[in-house]
Amino acid sequence: MSAGFVLLAAWFVLANGWEPLFMVLGAAAFHELGHWIALRLLGAKVTGFRLSALGAVLETDSGRLPYGGELAAVLAGPAANLLAAWGLTVFGEGRWPAAVGANLVLCAFNLLPVRPLDGGRAVYLLAAWAAGPAAGEAVGRWAGSITAAALAALITYVMWRSGGSLWMLPTLLAGIHWGARPWFSSP
Repeated sequence: MSAGFVLLAAWFVLANGWEPLFMVLGAAAFHELGHWIALRLLGAKVTGFRLSALGAVLETDSGRLPYGGELAAVLAGPAANLLAAWGLTVFGEGRWPAAVGANLVLCAFNLLPVRPLDGGRAVYLLAAWAAGPAAGEAVGRWAGSITAAALAALITYVMWRSGGSLWMLPTLLAGIHWGARPWFSSP
């Protein structure tokens, strides 16, 4: 667990309280569980787990998986969040709308085609599967750069319209940082 994660969680609790933090962390745990189950079913070993200010990372030996297998493992996290949102909606009878929202937001955020998110990895895998690793890297970098620039503009606009809400600042800085990084450099 990184110091950045602890500081961000503390800032979140000070601004919002403990209950929303537990909903977000629950959605994140379900997301990672989706990845873990898929990796186990595909025969890949999970070798480590990290929590940072930008989220959780399962470290694996997935390099031995075929493109389709790795794509399934990458998309299993967002799929788990969709499943959780559906289950909370159907069986929760409207009692946990914030938890449903946390799962849906985490799913949508992770599907953005920006490295190191699941969507960025999925774009790379699809392009590499179709046209080779060099094409995957080029398409991934292009999609990530365009998305990061659009998000930076959107977040800057929201910060301006909200009177300077600093809650969007970490996301803005992370988007600029990750959008400018080489596709395969280590985080």
